[in-house]
Amino acid sequence: MPSLNRWNIHQGREKERDELNYERKSDISKDLVTFLRERSAAFVENMAKQEYTFFDEPKHEKHYQHMEAVETDEYGQPQKFYDYSEKNAFEKPKSPLVKSKHTDSKKLEPSLKWKSTSGSQVGKAAKREKEEKESKAAPSEGKKKASTASSPSSKGKVSVKVEDISESSSESEEDEEEPERHQEINTDLPSEYWQIQKLVKYIKAGNQTATVIALCSMRDFNLCQETCQLAIRDVGGLEVLINLLDTEEIKCKIGSLKILKEISQNAQIRRTIADLGGLQIMVKILDSLDKDLKCLAAETIANVARFKRARRTVRQHGGIKKLVGLLGRRTTGSAHATPLQGKDIEVARCGALALWSCSKSARNKDAIRKAGGIPLLAQLLKSPHSNMLIPVVGTLQECASEPSYRLAIKNEKMIESLVKNLNSDNEELQMHCASAIFKCAEDQETRDLVRQHGGLKPLAALLANSENKELLAAVTGAIWKCAISKENVTKFREYRAIETLVGLLTDQPEEVLVNVVGALGECCQEQANRSIIRRCGGIPSLVALLTGTNQALLVNVTKAVGACATEPENMVIIDRLDGVRLLWSLLKNPHADVQASAAWALCPCIENAKDAGEMVRSFVGGLELIVNLLKSDNKEVLASVCAAITNIAKDEENLAVITDHGVVPLLSKLANTNNDKLRCHLADAISRCCMWGNNRVAFGVTKAVAPLVRYLKSSDPAVHRATAQALYQLSEDPNNCITMHENGVVKLLLGMAGSTDETLQEAAAGCVANIRRLALATEKAKYG
Repeated sequence: MPSLNRWNIHQGREKERDELNYERKSDISKDLVTFLRERSAAFVENMAKQEYTFFDEPKHEKHYQHMEAVETDEYGQPQKFYDYSEKNAFEKPKSPLVKSKHTDSKKLEPSLKWKSTSGSQVGKAAKREKEEKESKAAPSEGKKKASTASSPSSKGKVSVKVEDISESSSESEEDEEEPERHQEINTDLPSEYWQIQKLVKYIKAGNQTATVIALCSMRDFNLCQETCQLAIRDVGGLEVLINLLDTEEIKCKIGSLKILKEISQNAQIRRTIADLGGLQIMVKILDSLDKDLKCLAAETIANVARFKRARRTVRQHGGIKKLVGLLGRRTTGSAHATPLQGKDIEVARCGALALWSCSKSARNKDAIRKAGGIPLLAQLLKSPHSNMLIPVVGTLQECASEPSYRLAIKNEKMIESLVKNLNSDNEELQMHCASAIFKCAEDQETRDLVRQHGGLKPLAALLANSENKELLAAVTGAIWKCAISKENVTKFREYRAIETLVGLLTDQPEEVLVNVVGALGECCQEQANRSIIRRCGGIPSLVALLTGTNQALLVNVTKAVGACATEPENMVIIDRLDGVRLLWSLLKNPHADVQASAAWALCPCIENAKDAGEMVRSFVGGLELIVNLLKSDNKEVLASVCAAITNIAKDEENLAVITDHGVVPLLSKLANTNNDKLRCHLADAISRCCMWGNNRVAFGVTKAVAPLVRYLKSSDPAVHRATAQALYQLSEDPNNCITMHENGVVKLLLGMAGSTDETLQEAAAGCVANIRRLALATEKAKYG
């Protein structure tokens, strides 16, 4: 059967169904002569008696201009495209076999009339318009024609529609960008480009049989190549393929979807399909009784729905509910399924694949939950089929960013299945399982479930696979979150995971480093692990990371360095490597999270340094910088800075310097806060600052005393202790005693004087004693 200068044998008529099957069953021959020579000895014998001349087809040099597309896919890697111009847009002369004549010594040459028009945009537009007119004039049997509503100039170029502002609120992180317009250059294109364009014309002009043949022939090309994809798009083939989906012919639909599934890997073509309304038709096909159609439609939706507008279109036309419906089939059980069960498994797999793409939008996650997708995904998670598990777990790990899904994953007992699949041989499945655990392990109960089901050991073992960076990032993230629980840290120490994590502090991408350092920061909360990190040489690597710029990495590394600094031996190494100065410089970072984390890390550094006072004074402008941070609006920054000031003020000279920088009025302005964490550290800072000069009096003048009395009504014992100590120091000034008494401090302190906390007990009793002595002195002065 001919296929545009390519010859092969098709299956032929099927006896049972009395239908023609156009699927290829032989190798492809480049021309008819070669085809017949390979299959007929008589033909070879007769050809030997004749005299023929064979002409080679003109060869077209490939010339690519390397361009980069604007759109970025989910995995974060920009796709690269090759732009092809339409110069030399000729059709190859059909002369594979011409009988020679002795009188004619010249070979026929192709006409070059096309050169006058095809080099310009106008010429190309005119050519396309002519093709469309020819396709309209041709007879149509059993199928609908391609729509010509779009202008010729729009073919091959994607026009991005204006986004609906009301829809963008939940997907603002995935703003759609208009694809870059590629400048077309005059180059020769490969022969496949023109052969595919001829096939598209046959589809436009032919009847049902010709259409099926052309679709089968088109699939013989490598549709993963950019050349073939753009050839279909440039001649208006996408409109034709999408219109075929709206016919009643199953074979035409299947052929069209098979092609669309392949070429929709191209970002530009995905957008064009969405612009032409292809997604709406594919969503309708999901209701079809034909399982092959359902599978192909779902897989194509999975490819196209990689950008925000496409995902929204699927949701708005009821696609989420229909895709969830594809999951509701009997797909679990034995690994050896019957053909019927195998088809149901494939339908469910394709549905999960499409939901995976759609689940990258927050509103779609909610739509999946409302459509009843969670129990169905939980059921599919028990499947023995790895190709089913990957899209299912992929969907779950995408949705696990939502609290409602994390709760459902725990309640539906999916953690056990996720842990089980960590032992799979499929690295992609392991990665998605680890990523799902990473997101779910924020919850204490989930962390316990991971340990109880034996998930910590495989996580520790997967750290050895340092070549697969995506898997390593997911595994280290899961270990980080699981390490929040002390029981899990003990297990990781048994599995020697801490030593392995220290080894990953160098030569790793930032997404891995963030998780590795986060995990070490949690493990450092135990003294034994801090010693392990020091012995493995991890402290220099951690200090070196303080010079980075990644916000999340800086937050984690400052926490880890601060935790290590609680050990005097570690602090010596940090000080020698100039780690304290690096921490102090991070107070200038524009991100509040980094400022707060750096200030918290400075507290143990100052506390455990040998000559802390001199070290702090050696940082030029350092004290002024930290005092000015008391003007921040971030509660965490304020609490951490107050904690740092508490340690700085232990040195008298430093206390005098920060007093000159106006620390007293700045602390007093913060007194009217309801945040217990800030209250605790603020009261500590006030208590320390009272020990210099007239600071006690200054706190009274700046009205810090009365708000402190209200802190005693807090439910936090730490706030009670810090506040009692601050009031005790302030009560050394008579005016402050009067203010305290007026605000009812005595009654509150009397109750705390009987506390089991000795520090609170002493401070409360001391403050009441100072107030009582002032009252006695006043009475004595008044009445003699």
